[in-house]
Amino acid sequence: MVSPGDVPLPLEGDASADAAPILEPTRPGALRVLRLVPGVALLFALGYAGKWVELAARAYGKTHHVALPNIEYVLWAIIFGLIAGNVLAATRSLALFRPGIDTYELFLKVGIVLLGARFLLGDVVKLGGLSLLLVVLEFAIAGTAMVALGRAFGLGPKLTALLAVGSSVCGVSAIIATQGAIDADDEDTSYAIGAILALGAVGLFAFPAIGHALQMSDHAFGLWVGLAIDNTAEVTAAGNLYSDEAGKWAVLAKTARNATIGFVVLGVALYFAARAGRSLRGSRGRLLWTRFPKFVLGFILVSALASAHVLRAADVAALGNLSRWAFLLTFAGVGLKTNFAELRRQGVRPLIVGAIGEVGIAAVTLAMVLGADAIVRL
Repeated sequence: MVSPGDVPLPLEGDASADAAPILEPTRPGALRVLRLVPGVALLFALGYAGKWVELAARAYGKTHHVALPNIEYVLWAIIFGLIAGNVLAATRSLALFRPGIDTYELFLKVGIVLLGARFLLGDVVKLGGLSLLLVVLEFAIAGTAMVALGRAFGLGPKLTALLAVGSSVCGVSAIIATQGAIDADDEDTSYAIGAILALGAVGLFAFPAIGHALQMSDHAFGLWVGLAIDNTAEVTAAGNLYSDEAGKWAVLAKTARNATIGFVVLGVALYFAARAGRSLRGSRGRLLWTRFPKFVLGFILVSALASAHVLRAADVAALGNLSRWAFLLTFAGVGLKTNFAELRRQGVRPLIVGAIGEVGIAAVTLAMVLGADAIVRL
């Protein structure tokens, strides 16, 4: 994942490489923190409202002996976020909350790191050879399919590359990381992100319905979601919509995909540099480390501590509870960041390419997971 301080390595022959950096005036620390308060408070309010509605509906059904559908806090938080985000966007007051809303990605990473307490290293190993093989196959199929579709629909090479990287690795974060490495236009980046976000929003609701219709096991469904959905936030939400256990396996499979981002960005950067007859300035190792998602290391560290029994059962339970709270704010942020009016302005062709590609990827990965499940019960 990309941190705000990441700086792309310039290309040889790029006129901007020698330009003096433009520095923004430094804001006082206290002021920067205060700007986050409205948005973070909104995330908490929407997330807590989702949890409260889930508990209230469950209690009402139990008290009045009414069979109500079990809608978990994950879906409520996203729905409330969608409503609030689009209402605020229509009234043009979203800017006040945006700095704090953008912290939902931080809560996502914190939630995944803490989730490591619920995964012993033995569980991580269970992802194992077959599942890792499926991750590799998904990567190859998704990237190849998006490149072929982009060319067929006449998309530019950089927009095609952004869609391919976004669909094969980790959605918006991969797109942003690749943009800096290949000097893609903001317009191309916006189109690619818009397509990925729109398709992620659809998949968030479609995948659990398909999983239930096929009566998939928690492990198989989580693996499928981790392979087929692009953004980590939507993967986490869709997995947890199915079940808590499915959410764990979805995050684990997606984390394996995320770990490849540095290598993918380096490869794409080298390809476009060669096309332009240029070479990368600076260390390739530095580019890899800059783009590598550091929270993956945190996940592994916490899992190792739990596996070594450094963490007591009470500690594991507490960290697991904290991870759910972090995800609660994340799910509210997913809803708030989905602006339907903005998505409509992104154009049709990238969305068509993304839709065809994502449906194909979802179908192929579903077939792979069901086949693996038939051979070795997941």
